[in-house]
Amino acid sequence: MPEAVAACVVYVVQADESVRNGLQRVIDSAGLESAPCKSLDAFLAQTPGRNVACALLDISGLRACAPTLWARLRTMAARVPVIALSSRDDPEMGRIAHDLGARAFFRIPVDAAALLDSIDWVTRADGARPPG
Repeated sequence: MPEAVAACVVYVVQADESVRNGLQRVIDSAGLESAPCKSLDAFLAQTPGRNVACALLDISGLRACAPTLWARLRTMAARVPVIALSSRDDPEMGRIAHDLGARAFFRIPVDAAALLDSIDWVTRADGARPPG
């Protein structure tokens, strides 16, 4: 992972504590800063700063999401690149990830190297790196 990305924050939006902790360990081991969010509401309450790389977002529970929550999520996704995660890899989850505008989609459990490469790619693609 390039040194310039090291100051970037990666939001980890995952209700399952063990999965969230595992993702945080992967992110932290790469020299990135992780910001855990136990729920979608906690994530949406955040005001992302300039140093946000992306959000790892568990989309498994978005099927029954209220339209107002969906609209708020899409607004946030327009400002913060999203990498979608789900324990299910089926057409419905793919459609949700696509509708959200996710830059990548991974099935949980996630390959750590592939996830870090994706974070690096999203950061480069969006110019999300902090100056320096």
